[in-house]
Amino acid sequence: MAPRKNAKGGGGNSSSSSSSSSSPSSCTSGGSSSPGARREAKHGGHKNGRKGGLSGSSFFTWFMVIALLGVWTSVAVVWFDLVDYEEVLGKLGIYDADGDGDFDVDDAKVLLGLKERSAPKPTVPPEEAEPYPWLQDQVLEGPGEDLHQEQDGPAGELQPEDGVFAGSDVDDRYEPVGTGAVHEETEDSYHVEETASPAYSQDMEDMIHEQENPDSSEPVVDDAGRTYQEADDVTYQEYDEQAFEPSENEGTETSDNAVDDSNTILEEVHVPPAEEQREVPPETNKKTDDPEKKEKVKKKKPKLLNKFDKTIKAELDAAEKLRKRGKIEEAMHVFEELVQKYPRSPGARYGKAKCEDDLAEKKRSNEILRRAIKTYQEAASLPDVPADLVKLSLKRRSDRQQFLGHMRGSLLTLQKLVQLFPDDTSLKNDLGVGYLLIGDNDSAKKVYEEVLNATPNDGFAKVHYGFILKAQNKIAESIPYLKEGIESGDPGTDDGRFYFHLGDAMQRVGNKEAYKWYELGHQRGHFASVWQRSLYNVHGLKAQPWWTPKETGYMELVKSLERNWKLIRDEGLAVMDRAQGLFLPEDENLREKGDWSQFTLWQQGRKNENACKGAPKTCSLLDNFPETTGCRRGQIKYSVMQPGTHVWPHTGPTNCRLRMHLGLVIPKEGCKIRCANETRTWEEGKVLIFDDSFEHEVWQDATSFRLIFIVDVWHPELTPHQRRSLPAI
Repeated sequence: MAPRKNAKGGGGNSSSSSSSSSSPSSCTSGGSSSPGARREAKHGGHKNGRKGGLSGSSFFTWFMVIALLGVWTSVAVVWFDLVDYEEVLGKLGIYDADGDGDFDVDDAKVLLGLKERSAPKPTVPPEEAEPYPWLQDQVLEGPGEDLHQEQDGPAGELQPEDGVFAGSDVDDRYEPVGTGAVHEETEDSYHVEETASPAYSQDMEDMIHEQENPDSSEPVVDDAGRTYQEADDVTYQEYDEQAFEPSENEGTETSDNAVDDSNTILEEVHVPPAEEQREVPPETNKKTDDPEKKEKVKKKKPKLLNKFDKTIKAELDAAEKLRKRGKIEEAMHVFEELVQKYPRSPGARYGKAKCEDDLAEKKRSNEILRRAIKTYQEAASLPDVPADLVKLSLKRRSDRQQFLGHMRGSLLTLQKLVQLFPDDTSLKNDLGVGYLLIGDNDSAKKVYEEVLNATPNDGFAKVHYGFILKAQNKIAESIPYLKEGIESGDPGTDDGRFYFHLGDAMQRVGNKEAYKWYELGHQRGHFASVWQRSLYNVHGLKAQPWWTPKETGYMELVKSLERNWKLIRDEGLAVMDRAQGLFLPEDENLREKGDWSQFTLWQQGRKNENACKGAPKTCSLLDNFPETTGCRRGQIKYSVMQPGTHVWPHTGPTNCRLRMHLGLVIPKEGCKIRCANETRTWEEGKVLIFDDSFEHEVWQDATSFRLIFIVDVWHPELTPHQRRSLPAI
């Protein structure tokens, strides 16, 4: 018989051999090791001290080496992005066997045959849920609309309900300039950049469908309770005419003596080469990196997928991924195929709308944008649409309608949003803005009163309510609302217009804190300086209150005005003598007291042919100087001021122009103008030049009227391209 091998690591008597048939007693007495030997064998020791196998310390060393290798491998995978997890998850989605929208343990059991497969999902969502019927009956924007000036009404927008909006659409388009009926820049006009709810725009971000942040947008009002929109002062962004630059930005400012609170939907500027200056509208001047403010807005992610869309989540994700990577046309094609394949899928329809939206921006096309507006509506009107998706689609639809100048259609969309989601304060705030944009200050006021009754600390409602009060000339009442609204730090309140109007209101009641708020506005990037508080600026332009003719480079114009001042004066006096109301009172609430009237020949670069019939020689003379007649951010006009008049300190809307004053009839004493901290007087036949984006103030304490001729010119440092492309003010 073969001898038995020694026990592994055995010691002592274990080396002696015994037969395989030995009895238990013999094995115990002769073949067994001692307890000490057994312990030694257990731990792998040899009798002679040699180690067989791994010791505890060696095992620990190798364990640490392998662990560290694993850690560094994991770091490398993450750091160098070796695995596209989103793509992996998307591919795993096709193995979603139980229909819950993802791949999990239950799906694995089904695939392994350990669990029965659930019933297949239908190819369309269930029909029990009724669509939003009010959306199905709406009239959509058609392809035949005018690309150059969009407007509400029969051609392409939702029709008014119950006669709420009976009346003209002056707020949505340009009107012909009436005889002398042009205002200087309205201190309190309301305009919108790319509208987004102050809080809700950030709520709607989702890993699958992210809402692009438009540019946000808020409007403003007009003192003395006038409507927000001035027909002659409204411009809307046109994709087809101007280079697109997303900005939350708004539009034009009205009268030429007041702050830049204009009525354009989105003031977009050409993106100039490095050597050209770039205009930055009000909203883009704001600092929005405050983490505390961002934290306020952060809420739970919306639910954008219904039960059916969860079953096709992988396909939706793949298309959305293309869109996020900038492959818009490719993503559009995929989403269109999904819409054809799943006609009742809200997610596919919404994805298509976002692609159309992006493509409209990329190609600057109003036509494509109208298609996006239609598709957003279709997405919201399907059956079984998640409430968050309805809200998101209609908010974006309203925003894009405003972008095209379809204010009334946008208002109707906002009204329906409030009806569907009556507890959403942010939607009511947006509705208030919608009313302001069509000039319905009273309705806007009621909306904000309702919001403040429900949520007294709503900063967005406070600043807008204060703004409306100031527009109604309730100056003292407006101050606490504007002040508390700004101090709240709520989204939509850190806006240069509110700093301006708070400071302006304080100045008018003699509150010396006004310049404290102007300084704060300057520190937060809204104003170029405490003195220069225009809101629509091109950065990099030379800034100084007073200019000489030589500094402007417009010597020939100045010489022509001074050489022909008597001709210009006589035609102005002749118009005054006709007593036909051609000189219209200043109605921008810029006067503390007195009588101040104006007769306008050019406005926003457009000649008033009827007005020029009253001053034909003057107009003929000016036709030779495109730096003024083509200045779409200024006016050319006569200005008459009676004794006892004081014009409040105020600021023009833009730093893109300079203002010339030609003295025509100047009393010997009592008339003066201050710009920044320097005061000057007029002389007959002489031109004064100043930058009206700086604070200026006028006194007329003489015993007879004062008549001057105002000529605005482009800032001399603007390039020819900028002069052509900057939106009118």
